[in-house]
Amino acid sequence: MGTNVFREVIRDRILYIIGFYALLMVVVMQLLPQIAASTEDKIFLDFGLAAMNVLGLIVAVFVGTGLVSKEIEKRTVLSLIAKPISRAEFIIAKHLGLSSVLALLVGVMTVIYLALLQFQGITYSLVSILLASVFLFLQLSLITAFALALGVFTSSVLATLLTFAVYLMGNFSQDLVNIGRISKNPGFERVTQTLYLILPDLSRLDLKNLAVYGTQLLPSPLTLLANAGYGVVYIVLVLAIAILVFARREF
Repeated sequence: MGTNVFREVIRDRILYIIGFYALLMVVVMQLLPQIAASTEDKIFLDFGLAAMNVLGLIVAVFVGTGLVSKEIEKRTVLSLIAKPISRAEFIIAKHLGLSSVLALLVGVMTVIYLALLQFQGITYSLVSILLASVFLFLQLSLITAFALALGVFTSSVLATLLTFAVYLMGNFSQDLVNIGRISKNPGFERVTQTLYLILPDLSRLDLKNLAVYGTQLLPSPLTLLANAGYGVVYIVLVLAIAILVFARREF
């Protein structure tokens, strides 16, 4: 079933995003020398990874929230769960299918990005960029899990808004804790600490800034492994919640 989801998403013209990314990068490559002559290399390095992140996020959120919620709203889920597959397999297949599409998108965009860096003669760290791409995929896979989980028990529109909220707050979860400490308000501090425990710390899966400045700023291999494990465990937990809620739903 995961293969069917992969084909379904590909048919929705998702791969046009790759063409848009390539065109965007070429345009930026032409404009940067006129805008920031002295820092154009660093800006191009940063922009390429940031654009990859934004485009992947759009696919993860908008497609992810609709994979289950739209089938529930249209009642097509009834014919699917009537087949000899469990509801757990249904959710896992949806996640694996979309994650495969995201892996393809990130992989192809990374190749385009590296080719343009090479063409421009920009100095870069291949290891740093490849690691940033791998961790970006992990982050998008985690967001996909949230999109599916939220799509199970609410409408696609609300699930989309909530998933974006999770992404934004997940990127600033450490800042929330610091704000709570600075406020010196025990009640507010407990709220921020609770949010930090519930929300994913997406900064652990974000190596964009480090990739721009090379391998000398990358975390140790042990830290990288721990952060990757953190992402995988979080994905499993969110999918487990999605499966539990979906299994108890009546259609």
